[in-house]
Amino acid sequence: MPVFLTQTDTTVGFLSQNSQKLYEIKSRPSTKPFIKVYKDFKSFLADGNRVVENRKNLVRRAKKTTFIINDFAFRVAPIPLNSQLLRDISWFYSTSANKSSEKFSRDFCESKADIIIEDINGLIEKKSSALIKINRVKSKKIR
Repeated sequence: MPVFLTQTDTTVGFLSQNSQKLYEIKSRPSTKPFIKVYKDFKSFLADGNRVVENRKNLVRRAKKTTFIINDFAFRVAPIPLNSQLLRDISWFYSTSANKSSEKFSRDFCESKADIIIEDINGLIEKKSSALIKINRVKSKKIR
């Protein structure tokens, strides 16, 4: 599975279904998992995931928000670009397009990506998603 460099709903990101390639690109410890991004809530449920009843609407309607349930980080986010390559895949592992703990560098990213998908606006580093840990009883904003 290739590594895509593209503008996500939040910032410039690497997307792939191959987490091992992303670990190598980011030089990141394999103990730190990636966020799994689903194209819609239906894909999230089809992947065998569940959300407690009183949190379903929160997850379904959230914009630019990553949720953590039992150490599983995920986001339901439509692909902002009109790309057939991205639309055909129901989920990706996602990470910001940079070296770990560094700023966005276009040269670095282009050298690491297999496929670059860009629209007329280009690739713009923006604010990362909000991060909320949820469970049956409460939710806690982490970022």
